[in-house]
Amino acid sequence: MRYVLFSALLASAAVSPAMAQDTGTPAATSSADSTSVADAPFTGPHIALITGYDHLGGTDNGKDGLLYGIAGGFDFQLGGAVAGIEAEYSDSTTRGNTTDLAIIGDNAGLRTDRDLYIGGRIGFAAAPSTLLYVKGGYTNARFKTIYSTGGANPTTANFGNTLDGYRLGAGIEQKFNLFGPSGFVKAEYRYSNYRNLDVGTTNVGIDLDRHQAVIGVGVRF
Repeated sequence: MRYVLFSALLASAAVSPAMAQDTGTPAATSSADSTSVADAPFTGPHIALITGYDHLGGTDNGKDGLLYGIAGGFDFQLGGAVAGIEAEYSDSTTRGNTTDLAIIGDNAGLRTDRDLYIGGRIGFAAAPSTLLYVKGGYTNARFKTIYSTGGANPTTANFGNTLDGYRLGAGIEQKFNLFGPSGFVKAEYRYSNYRNLDVGTTNVGIDLDRHQAVIGVGVRF
C-alpha cells in the first residue's frame, strides 16, 4: 500500500510541471497574438510612391493631368485610434488657363510644378490589415505662369508663382505582402484649395480648387 501511494505521489510530481508548462504556453501565445493584433501593422515610419489623377479647377473649363510623387510619415497608436504625421513631395502634368485676373481681358496660363504637403491623419483599423483614415494639412504648390494683359498691344511676362493652401482628404490603407509583411497599398481622395496668386508685385485673389485621386505602394520600417 505504501509502495502504491509513494508511486502515485512520484507520478503526480512528474506530471504537474508538465501540465503547468502546457497550461502556460497557450497563455503566453495568446498574449503575444493579442499584442501583435493590437500594435500591427499601422505604427512606425513608412514611405510610399504615389501616382494618380489630378484635376485643377478654378480655371477655364478645368484641366486634368497625371500626379506622381513620394510620401512618408510616422504613425502611432492613440487609444483605439491610429494617428500620424505625414509629408509629401509631388508634381503633375496638369495645365490650366484663366482670364480676367487683374484686368478685364488679361490671361494667365498655369503650368503645375512641385507641390509640398505636410499634415496629419487619424483613423481606425476596420480589420487587422485594413486602416480607414481622414487627413488634413498645409499645401504649398508652385505654378509657372505666362501672363498677358491682352488687348491690342499685350504685355507678356513669365513668372514662377508659389501658392499656399489647405488640403483635406480620406483614404484606405491595406496591408499587402509585396515587400514582405511590412508592405502596403493605399488609395485616397484629396481636395486642396488655393486663394492667392502673386503676379509680379501684385497679389491677385483667385480660387483654385484641386481634386486628386491617388494610389500608393509603400513599406513600413
